[in-house]
Formats: sequence, C-alpha cells, structure tokens
Amino acid sequence: MRVEPLTCAIGAELSNVDLGVASRDLGLVAEIRRLLLEHKVLFFRDQDISRAEHVAFARHFGDLEDHPVAGSDPEHPGLVRIYKTPDSPNDRYENAWHSDATWREKPPMGCVLRCVECPPVGGDTMWANMALAYERLPDQVKQQIADLRARHSIEASFGAAMPADKRLALHAQFPDAEHPVVRTHPETGEKVLFVNAFTTHFTNYHTPDKVRVGQDYTHGASDLLRYLISQAAIPEYQVRWRWKPHSMAMWDNRSTQHYAVMDYPPCHRKMERAGIIGDATF
Repeated sequence: MRVEPLTCAIGAELSNVDLGVASRDLGLVAEIRRLLLEHKVLFFRDQDISRAEHVAFARHFGDLEDHPVAGSDPEHPGLVRIYKTPDSPNDRYENAWHSDATWREKPPMGCVLRCVECPPVGGDTMWANMALAYERLPDQVKQQIADLRARHSIEASFGAAMPADKRLALHAQFPDAEHPVVRTHPETGEKVLFVNAFTTHFTNYHTPDKVRVGQDYTHGASDLLRYLISQAAIPEYQVRWRWKPHSMAMWDNRSTQHYAVMDYPPCHRKMERAGIIGDATF
C-alpha cells in the first residue's frame, strides 16, 4: 500500500489497496484505521467493489446508522443513497461546512463514501481539519470557548423546508443535541473545534462574566459562533477531492468537516455512504 499525503494539513491518497479485500482482512483494516487517525481523511481510486463489500468494510469500524431523511439501500441497511439529479437542483443540504449528524447525541465516528456516478467536471468534496482549526485559534478565543456548549439541530436544517407538522415530528424524534464547543478526540486526545452548520446557539453563554446588557448576549454570542464556524473555510486547513466513478473517501467525522460543492447541475451525482455510529462527546 502506498500513502501519498495530499496537503500539509489533511488528507492522503492510498493506492495499491483493494477495499473489497480489506473488508475481509483485519490486519489491513487496522493499518487503515491508523492512517485515518493520522491523516483524518483517506482517498481511494478504482474501487469497483460491491455494496456488500462497502458495508462489510465500514462495519469493521463500528455499527452503521440509518439517516431519517436520506434514503438507505433496502438490501443494505446503513448504506445511505445520496442521489442528486437534474430534477433536484434545490437540494443543497450538503453545500455548507458540516460534520455529519452532529444533531445526534452520539454523532458518527466516521463515514465511508463511494462514487457511483458523477459529472465529468464539478461536484468535488472538500474537507477541513478541525483539530488544526482549534490549534491555530488565538489564545484569548481558546480561553473564551473552553467551557462553552452548543446545540445542534436537525429540525433547523433538514426540517426547515418541511411542513410544520413533519418538522415538529422530526424534532420530537431527534431533539436538539448538546455538545462541547471544543471536543476531545476519544482516540488521539486532540482538541477539536466542534461547531458547524447544524449548530444553532450556545447554551451556557449568558453568564454574568460575559453579559452586562442584553446586547452582549444577542450579538456577542452570535458573532462568536459565526467566527468559529467560519474557521472551516480557511484554505490552509483543507483538502479538495475530485471524484471519479469507483473513487472512495473515508473520513474521521470527529475531527473534520466537509463541504460538497454544488457546481454541477444539470448533471447526475450519485454517491453511497456508510455512516459509522460514534460515541458521546466529551
């Protein structure tokens, strides 16, 4: 297996490896896990594998989750079909910097994504290293956010375009989750900036040391949250991947964010993703 880092901050392409074989080889899985923790997102070309092999490989890292809005393959639970067509030009939930499903109490540990069909040009995906984003924050900002917690909502994102009854039912099924603004990675011990497009507000900002008058809260908290979310957009923290059929990516959802570039209508873009259930945040 050959490992080629793609940027100084994040991402490596692995070649001379077959993930179909890896789905049956625990030693190879262990090496891929080590590289995932090191590079945070791994890329693979020419992976003409079956859906069963895709699911079997991902399951070596944990149980798989279904998505309450996106559809799963009926024969392979946990394999979510992210199919964009010329008939869905306004389906733009992915073109914002986010970590997958942080609206869950236990967000995914990681994901394995396979390209089934893609445009001849366009439709790239970008990832950002949120451990590096935290590391490079000014010290005074690190002090300010050290103990802050924030809410993450599926209702305010996927649910926003739904009729009110369906949106409220979605919220009832998945109440807003609360996570630390600075998460500790459970395997590497890194500090990770853990706010994204699903984050709606801080839950413990309104304290006497931060708020003198109401304006301190309404503007101070929202301005700080916008600033923190904007860190994923810094190019020095990013890698960009151009898809081809049978290309795959695997990322650590605990320490990265990603952004699917919607620059390809009216083309088809069909992806299949296995999301791996994670742990509660710390």
